[in-house]
Amino acid sequence: MIKHDNHWLLTKHRIRGMEFPGGKAEPGETIEQAAIRETMEETGVTIDNVHSFAEYVVFTDPPFCKAVFTGDIIHVKKDFTLMETEGAVWMTDAELDACTELSFHMKDRGMGELRKWVEANDGTN
Repeated sequence: MIKHDNHWLLTKHRIRGMEFPGGKAEPGETIEQAAIRETMEETGVTIDNVHSFAEYVVFTDPPFCKAVFTGDIIHVKKDFTLMETEGAVWMTDAELDACTELSFHMKDRGMGELRKWVEANDGTN
């Protein structure tokens, strides 16, 4: 979860809709490395100083665990090859709250609490 200049960094997944960048670790990759890679692949934004601040289980079928990170933006690439998403989308709190295209990943109870934590900590690690 990246917040910069009062804007959240999201991406628009072609099927699911708006969501924070994320994904799964590849074999041999740490979850921190996966967070950096997925953010770059989905948004063109390079982050550093990645810090895990929460993990929680989403009870779907099958259940899965989300690891949530913050990080610092070190570079925003304007032109990059889009893969699974339509690239970076920057939203204010009001825009995010009013968004009608949110992914199911953004609608679980934990996400609201995580946003509050990032706000309380100024998005810093």
